[in-house]
Amino acid sequence: MAEIRAEIRLPTTALSDDIPFFTKVLGLRMDMIYPADDPRVAVFSGHGLRVRIDTDAVEPAGTLRILSDDVDRFADGARVLTAPNGTRIEIEPLNPPMEMPETVHSFVVRRLADQAPWVIGRAGMHYRDLIPDRLGGSIIASHIRIPDGGPVPDMVHYHTVGFQLIFCYRGWVDLVYEDQGEPFRLTAGSCVIQPPEIRHRVLFASDNIEVIEIGVPAEHVTTIDHEMCLPNGPANPERRFQGQSFVHHKLQEATWQPFRLTGFEARDTGISTGTQGVAGVQVARPAFGTPDWAQHDADILFTFVMDGTMVLEGEGSDPVRLSAGDAFVIPPGMATRYAAPSENLELLEVALPGQFTTLPGNDQTGPE
Repeated sequence: MAEIRAEIRLPTTALSDDIPFFTKVLGLRMDMIYPADDPRVAVFSGHGLRVRIDTDAVEPAGTLRILSDDVDRFADGARVLTAPNGTRIEIEPLNPPMEMPETVHSFVVRRLADQAPWVIGRAGMHYRDLIPDRLGGSIIASHIRIPDGGPVPDMVHYHTVGFQLIFCYRGWVDLVYEDQGEPFRLTAGSCVIQPPEIRHRVLFASDNIEVIEIGVPAEHVTTIDHEMCLPNGPANPERRFQGQSFVHHKLQEATWQPFRLTGFEARDTGISTGTQGVAGVQVARPAFGTPDWAQHDADILFTFVMDGTMVLEGEGSDPVRLSAGDAFVIPPGMATRYAAPSENLELLEVALPGQFTTLPGNDQTGPE
């Protein structure tokens, strides 16, 4: 196979000044220099980079980003430098810590009938944003669909997240996860959590599959792992990923019990236990009793209407009739009531943290 190299070309007007900067300050190795009697070109390499400094180059100097796991010891701790040839040098952490923005609480209602746009995202999947304001960047909730089934053009990858849920809303999808054994099929009504940085891959999808994906924080990095092949061996159920375990909740194995709201029952997914209380996920449906006004003290409480209809009554807000495909966020301390639920109503509720308190609401504060 032919050897192929790539290099970045940068301009210079004084190569003799650039040589000590790129070698001594940036720690690159000089591999080539010519002509010997009056050098006009020098080639440097290092840090996964190959740079050609050329007096005949006419393009702008540009920017080089250098990533280090010890930025304080690189270039005497400088964060921004300017090379003699005008190139801007930015020194950043190799693995920056995940930033968790403070939640900006708001009452959000997102209706499918309002025709929120679908956009083409990773691996050709269609995305619909369920929380447009992202609550200040603290969370992203996406309704994802793949219209045409078949193999998914995905690669082994992982996400730098605090919490991530994949709930299969309709159809099915074949997935494979690091240390979770052979690929498996995630079917409608079932879900998985993707613990921080667990390697995984989407393999095959049914026609018109739809999933609900929750990610915390809203902006997080997806990294392709070119080295790992999945499956990578037998399942290791004891494996923890930054304190969280892999959870695969199956609809057919669910048990129903009273929900936190009167008039409803729910099946718990076990996700609060699996995440050590980071988040909790339940599916609720009408049961005996009449829905009452209530409020909560969770930091984030997101709900997606999977089936049926209801009227969401909220303190200081007009009642809103909701149906399948709609979503809402209730901020802490706001009194609400899930009124007029249809018999087939089914709600997906995601809460952060996983354990929180629900208190009776004052029915005088809501709309009459």
